Amino acid sequence: MLNLILIVVLICLVTVGLVFLIDRFLPQKVKPFLVILFGLVSIFLGYKIYESINAPIEFNKVRKERFSQVIAKLKDIRDAEEAYKTVNGKYAGNFESLIQFIDTGSYTITTQKDSSFMRFDRAYGIDMQQDTVIIDTLGTVKVKDSLFKNSDRYKTMMNVPYAQNNEKFELKADIIDKSGYKAPVFEAKVKKDVVLYDQPKDLVDREKAHQSVEEVNGDEIKVGSLTDVSTNGNWPPIYDRKDN
Repeated sequence: MLNLILIVVLICLVTVGLVFLIDRFLPQKVKPFLVILFGLVSIFLGYKIYESINAPIEFNKVRKERFSQVIAKLKDIRDAEEAYKTVNGKYAGNFESLIQFIDTGSYTITTQKDSSFMRFDRAYGIDMQQDTVIIDTLGTVKVKDSLFKNSDRYKTMMNVPYAQNNEKFELKADIIDKSGYKAPVFEAKVKKDVVLYDQPKDLVDREKAHQSVEEVNGDEIKVGSLTDVSTNGNWPPIYDRKDN
């Protein structure tokens, strides 16, 4: 913004100087042509100034709209992966397996309650109370009905919104060692360049360099991690609000 103000001030000073020189040194018959020329130049410069102010505003609108759609799909991928892990003990490493699981998979619904019973303790020679947990199976529910109800959007959740060349999200799964514990992990992501392919390069480069709790940091939009046990996304809380 400071650079813009300096440019405007410089243009004003140059314009005043040129008007003074024209009025003092050039013949009267040349002045009308120069007035028209300066008028056109002023319109052009005014447009460029307006564009430099308006471009970041429009970019932010486009970015928020597109990122919201991308993040909505990443949330669907995360929900599907978490369901897959609940049933299979690991995450799916490709969309074919994930979609097939949603189409055919089911949750087992159980209930548990604390209980106790008396058991003779040989060490003490008396009956002593033993605590236990009773788990009952109530039935099953389809994963599709639980996560997506009447929607079939999960069948296209691999497609990146607004992508120019039908790009897909990159999805990987792995098992990593965390302090001796074998932990399943997954990661789904897309480059910001893919989503903002038609936006000004300087603004996209600035967006990719963000490092702030209020922004989607880095050059990717992603959920999960292949190095940490996490299913979080790298977007700020504003994208988790109901109106986004």
